[in-house]
Amino acid sequence: MKITDLLSAQSVKVGAAAASQADAIDQLVALHVAAGNVTDADGYKAGVLAREAEFSTAVGDGIAIPHAKVAAVAKAGLSAMTVPGGVDWSAPDGAPCDLIFAIAAPEGENNVHLEMLAKLSALLMHEDFANALRAAKTPEEFLAAIDAAEAGRDAADAAKAEAAAAPRTADSEWPQILAITACPTGIAHTYMAAENLEKKAAEMGLTLKAETQGSAGAKNVLTADEIAHCKGIVIAADKNVDLSRFDGKPVYTTTVSAGINDPEKLINIVMNGEAPVHHNAGGAVAATASAEQESTWHKIYKHLMNGVSHMLPFVIGGGILTAIAFLVDQPGLGTSSYGSSIPAAALFKTIGSEAFGLMLPILAGYIASSIADRPGLAPGFVGGLFAKAGYDFAYLSTLDSSGLISGGFIAALFAGFAAGYLTLGIEKLCDKLPSSLEGIKPMLIYPVLGTLAIGVVMLALNPIFAAINTGLNSFLAGLGTSNIVVLGLVLGGMMSIDFGGPFNKAAYVFGTAALDPSSGLGTTGQIIMAAVMVGGMVPPLVIALSTTFFKNRWTKDDRNAGLVNYIMGLSFISEGAIPFAAADPAHVIPSCMIGSAVAGALSAAFGCTSPAPHGGAWVTAVIGNPIMWLVACIVGSVVGCLILSFWKKPLSKEESGL
Repeated sequence: MKITDLLSAQSVKVGAAAASQADAIDQLVALHVAAGNVTDADGYKAGVLAREAEFSTAVGDGIAIPHAKVAAVAKAGLSAMTVPGGVDWSAPDGAPCDLIFAIAAPEGENNVHLEMLAKLSALLMHEDFANALRAAKTPEEFLAAIDAAEAGRDAADAAKAEAAAAPRTADSEWPQILAITACPTGIAHTYMAAENLEKKAAEMGLTLKAETQGSAGAKNVLTADEIAHCKGIVIAADKNVDLSRFDGKPVYTTTVSAGINDPEKLINIVMNGEAPVHHNAGGAVAATASAEQESTWHKIYKHLMNGVSHMLPFVIGGGILTAIAFLVDQPGLGTSSYGSSIPAAALFKTIGSEAFGLMLPILAGYIASSIADRPGLAPGFVGGLFAKAGYDFAYLSTLDSSGLISGGFIAALFAGFAAGYLTLGIEKLCDKLPSSLEGIKPMLIYPVLGTLAIGVVMLALNPIFAAINTGLNSFLAGLGTSNIVVLGLVLGGMMSIDFGGPFNKAAYVFGTAALDPSSGLGTTGQIIMAAVMVGGMVPPLVIALSTTFFKNRWTKDDRNAGLVNYIMGLSFISEGAIPFAAADPAHVIPSCMIGSAVAGALSAAFGCTSPAPHGGAWVTAVIGNPIMWLVACIVGSVVGCLILSFWKKPLSKEESGL
């Protein structure tokens, strides 16, 4: 396979004009649709915008590579544009981008397509190649330039592989510097950073080998001998990288963008002996450039989201299986054994309850591991278990668990952060131990001391969390109708502030935590979950209704994309509104927030309940008071639609295509 197998003349536009980044993305998406790569333009665009929201995909020197790996992609492919006038892409060097490739990668198993995308990303780091693409007058010339560059790259790679396979007899024959590059998607930036590091090292008269940890798996893997002979290692990555191979070696950790834009600085840090020596203490890694710029809040949020992302599969899988148990247990309706009175229901209930019961330990464990890497995992899990069970010092004298009160979600959050930072503290204290003990630190010292420390801390503090949890639960359980409506209104509105961002996640996690049997909320917890879910369904439905019934407010492309939002809204996928919110945040976000708040308030007022934490309209059968829950969803969606549609100005006939 060649790179041009992913790029056709139909998906290339030379000499294009783009008024803005959003306009350029729309054109690139349209090229993918024309080439048959994308079946859901809105879904693919949402993925591209979500990736841009993390940080710009511009890499400097006039190049941008927006990309997404989503289900909306039917087959892997590329679209490309040259934009002589340039377009602002928030590039690190501040320059406008005039050469843009959009990568569309399908979800699922990695394959040879990703290797071609990696090769293209590396080629773009060479100025001669990029300029040849800019100079192309037709799509055919553009494709011919790629074929020529790829042929030259293949020959160079073959020669490099032959040289690497040759036996080394002197220290000077080993790479002086090693590197690992990785980005969250592992499609473009991973390989660009590796290419620029290797290229800059060659210009400086040095040898550097870079291992890429991309979507296609680890490539150019560093060997034990190479690690032993190197002067130091650069880690240019925006995701966790296992550093256990580099015990005792200088390691400098930074962002993948730094690997692309400032490779000389990173190389000099290692060559000048400025990189700190890494010891296998899990989280004890080199100070990162990103950490210097990262706010305290962002670090906390990153650790929290690591726990939440690992927790959600247990919550969703266990919650929906539990909901199915109630759905099939019609004979037990109204009895104390409802949900498990028949074998079929008991099957779903048992599996679902056990999966759901892991929610708090998983949350705490992965928060701790985000802070302290693998040594934090065991203390985090234990802290989460203690938070769930409510163990305290009084329990030790009686071993009677009947009086224990769970600290719930708040205690598990505390346990995760406490376990992580306690582990880091233990690692720091152990730095003074003899080097002969390095091998037993991660396998013996850290897990024993870390687990003991978090156990003692939770035994001491669980009574406080139990009191907080009891007070909160009693307050919620005793709320009158007006107050529970206000809670539904607030949680519903939060689901539409950022469509899958921190506010949305905070409201959703609050709702799923309310379903935990140990919360003691019972029906009130299910009312909360129903309000949260209906609030998250509204934003895509607002867009869908407005594009359907107020056509003159939207372009033809918007109207076509809006149809997909019916499915996304009914499926409780708030992210369907992201492309529209990104294009017009001042109108879309407030309108959706109001609609979601109305839906959440109505759901709570009607006393609707949901034992399922996900599923949207597809789990209506298990919703308590389902008709009124759907009414709440419809009313909130219509309210948001009307506000948005009357707030937006009608487009001209030329703009709307009507």
